[in-house]
Amino acid sequence: MKKIYALLASLFLLATLAGQTLAFEPENPECIAPAGPGGGWDFICRTTAKNLFELGLIKHAMQVTNMSGGGGGVAFAHVTQERNTANDLIVAASTSTTARLAQGIFKGASADSVYWLATFGAEYGVLAVKKDSPYKNLKELMDAVLADPRSVAFAGGSSVGGFDHIKPMIVARKAGLKDVRQLKYVAYAGGGEAMTGLLSGAVQVMSGDFSELRGFYESGDCRILAILAPERLKGFPDIPTAREQGYDAIGANWRGLYMPAGASDEAKAFWADAIKKMTESEAFQKDLEAKAIEPFNNFGADAEKFAKSDIKEIADLSREIGILK
Repeated sequence: MKKIYALLASLFLLATLAGQTLAFEPENPECIAPAGPGGGWDFICRTTAKNLFELGLIKHAMQVTNMSGGGGGVAFAHVTQERNTANDLIVAASTSTTARLAQGIFKGASADSVYWLATFGAEYGVLAVKKDSPYKNLKELMDAVLADPRSVAFAGGSSVGGFDHIKPMIVARKAGLKDVRQLKYVAYAGGGEAMTGLLSGAVQVMSGDFSELRGFYESGDCRILAILAPERLKGFPDIPTAREQGYDAIGANWRGLYMPAGASDEAKAFWADAIKKMTESEAFQKDLEAKAIEPFNNFGADAEKFAKSDIKEIADLSREIGILK
């Protein structure tokens, strides 16, 4: 009988501990934006932090940390090397993140270096110029590039070989530029800094995502020559696509999050579930709509599968256009 009581007590203890494990709750939630304020990664973190807290999906307000450098590499290294087991940490990610991994820019890193938590939106890239730019449409810009690829400086919030760099190369390739590596590209630490470079005249064209440029487009400080989408945005029908101007170029950028690979399974499950519930809310969907971001949802295992597939596709594209051998 004593053995039975002891066994029952052990089972009760195990059940209690299991219940405590499953009831994971972040005490110091933090989201790292791998760039300065004002860009796409910053938008991901601040929008996620606001909605998770206001919807009651986390009990404590989330800290947002801007960690720029290396086109996201500083933040990636910080997470993988210094905080690999952190349960309270999530990090903004996008196509730029998978592009860097695909091209080996994050030295020694692979798709398995982090846990791909979720994707919850996608937006299309744009090519924009200052309001007084001599380039009135995409054809005029591409004609100048074909005449002298180094005469036009493109800027973006990603490193050389990143997605902001790839987008104008895709267009230039469609325009007939044989060696797209000749294209002049200036890398900034984030979309906000790239816009500053455009408005100051340091560069002639900005390659980014619509959410990064929308405010400047609406204020009239910049003009968008083309959006790299299959068709015009419903909310912004005045912006022409590259396709309708004769360049069949598409550049879609997903938005999402990753977290440390060494975090507990309970933490991973908690964050995947919380992010999924957040995306189902009307408030969050309004935030996406305000930035012209379309729903694109993958969570947990599906997000892991998608990210690895995306890395492979970008690696194949990079080889095709000469970035990788």
